[in-house]
Amino acid sequence: MTLVCGVDEAGRGPLAGPVLAAAVILDAGRPIEGLADSKQLTSRQRESRAREIRARALAWSVASASVEEIDALNILQASLLAMRRAVEMLAVKPEQVLVDGLHRPLMDIPVRAIVKGDTKVAAISAASILAKVARDDEMRALHRRYPEYGFDRHKGYPTPAHLAALLEHGVSVVHRRTFAPVRALLGIGQQA
Repeated sequence: MTLVCGVDEAGRGPLAGPVLAAAVILDAGRPIEGLADSKQLTSRQRESRAREIRARALAWSVASASVEEIDALNILQASLLAMRRAVEMLAVKPEQVLVDGLHRPLMDIPVRAIVKGDTKVAAISAASILAKVARDDEMRALHRRYPEYGFDRHKGYPTPAHLAALLEHGVSVVHRRTFAPVRALLGIGQQA
C-alpha cells in the first residue's frame, strides 16, 4: 500500500496572521466518515472532525509561514513553504503527496496538485479541516492580544468591520504589509 499524504492550506486571503498548512496520512483501517472541504462544514463540525482526524490518522501535522515570511516571499510561496514544512514534520514519511490547488511545493518525493482536491480526495479534505481549525485557533489567540481588530469574528479577512478597525487603530504587527488594503493604510494610521 502506498502511503499518500493529503495537504491543504488555510489563510491565503486574510490581511492578518500566518498561513497554515496541514498534512494528513489517513489510516485505511480506521476510516473517517463525513470528510469534506472545511469551507462546507460549520465550525462545530470542523472541530469534531479535527478531533477524529487527529485520533485516527496514521500521521498528521500542522505548520505555518509567518506574516514576515508572507511579506518577504509572497502569499503563494509562503503557502507552499508551510505545506512543505507540514509534510516534513510528519512522523511517517509519505511516498506521494497530493496537494489541493494548482501549485506544488518542491519536495524530494512525488507531489501532485489536484484542483478542488479538498472535495475529491479524503486525505486532502482531512488536511483542509486541520488547517482551518488550527488557523481559527491562531486567530482567536491573536484576538486576545489585539482585541480591537475583532480577529475572533472575521479571522483576518477584509470585512467592513476589519477595514474600519484598521482605519481606527492603524496597522498592527500581525498585519500583512504587502496586501493592498494594508499597504494603502500604512501612510494613514499609526502602527499599533
